[in-house]
Amino acid sequence: MLAALVMSLRGDLAEALDELTRARERIAELEERLAKTSRNSSKPPSSDGLGKLPPKTRSLRGKSGRRPGGQAGHEGKTLAQVARPDHEVVHEPASCGGCGAGLAGAPVTDVERRQCFDLPPAAIEVTEHQLAGRQCACGHRTRAAAPDGAGAPVQYGPRIAAIIVYLYAGQFLSKKRTAQALAELSGIPLSSGTVAALTARAAGWLDRFLEEVRARIAGAEVAGFDETGLRVEGRLHWVHCARTGKYTLVFCHPRRGTKAMDAMGILPSFAGVAVHDAWAPYDTYAAPDHQLCCAHAARELQAVADAAPAGQWCWATQAAETLAAMQRLVAEAIRQSRGADPAALAAQTRAYRSAALIGISQTAARSGKLMKKHNALARRLLDRQDDYLLFTRDFRVPADNNGSERDIRMIKLRQKVSGCLRTLTGATQFCAIRSYLSTAAKHDVSFFDALVMLTEGRPWMPAPE
Repeated sequence: MLAALVMSLRGDLAEALDELTRARERIAELEERLAKTSRNSSKPPSSDGLGKLPPKTRSLRGKSGRRPGGQAGHEGKTLAQVARPDHEVVHEPASCGGCGAGLAGAPVTDVERRQCFDLPPAAIEVTEHQLAGRQCACGHRTRAAAPDGAGAPVQYGPRIAAIIVYLYAGQFLSKKRTAQALAELSGIPLSSGTVAALTARAAGWLDRFLEEVRARIAGAEVAGFDETGLRVEGRLHWVHCARTGKYTLVFCHPRRGTKAMDAMGILPSFAGVAVHDAWAPYDTYAAPDHQLCCAHAARELQAVADAAPAGQWCWATQAAETLAAMQRLVAEAIRQSRGADPAALAAQTRAYRSAALIGISQTAARSGKLMKKHNALARRLLDRQDDYLLFTRDFRVPADNNGSERDIRMIKLRQKVSGCLRTLTGATQFCAIRSYLSTAAKHDVSFFDALVMLTEGRPWMPAPE
């Protein structure tokens, strides 16, 4: 009887210990999920929230050795007085500040100039195009053709249309707030439907531009690729980005993987170096070489280090430090127009491999989701070492995919400011205009100038290469 009771209690204890182990693993997983921020994961900074305090103050960027603020040679932007102002107003002192005597007729000793820059009140100019009709001797009547931009009895001109598209696609106001802002600033009656119609018309003129940008990115030596979620039609869609230092193409699709990448029309024919994160569908394209984003890896390694016991050495910290050290070596070599120090690179590569091997060993048990995740990261760092360190052998290639993240970040900002897009057609139009504006900015063409050309029906095009 007693032996049976002991065996029963042993069974209950073993079951309780198993439940406790599973609970600890689940708690660790949930704590790791709660600890995720933009600093140690791929979450955007907007997801950190206003009330969430950073768990640590150190930055993954590291010290640059330069003082904070504007650097030497940086061109500042500030107001400067002009030689010939539009208006001059003379202000006279009423009486002497010393004895109080009147100063009428007293000599002028000096003049201090102070200039105020402001905008004149907005005034709408209306141009009427009168299409004369004349009757020939044969009896036939002919009316003059309407000029471009005057296709209806009443319409908005290209500059007003450019402002509308600028506020909506350039500054992310909703259609309703765009209409309200323009109505209050200039007195122009405007509806949300008009904003939608002008945006659709502007996007419709971009077909040739988009094909040209698509072809130039596909033929580039190095290009970055990224994707991010966007709420469209009440459900999750994906915005894909392909970019170089001169061109940007963003593309909306219901899918995230290769089906969307194929539809975008760049990766299937791209044969350069593709810079991206470790999202598996990118690896299905065998023609390009691959540079995996070291910034993504650094954030993943930071998450591993954050989960380690305080004060304990962590393999992830060493791996992150070696990646940062190799980036500094390459940056210094590029600055001095020479090759990177081979001995220093070899030493950092050995430390990188050593850290990955230790990580694999320490997480070999793969007990629980968190340990499996850390083990997979360590194995990826080792198995894909050549893809992570391609930037050390080819100086054309950046070590990170930060350029793509900057180009695609505007999509998240738009969703944060004005919410989701109601239709896939509207999302496609928005992405087309963002591609146009981003590419124009990379060629030092301002948003507004580019949009005026677009709303005139002659979109800006990059010069032939």
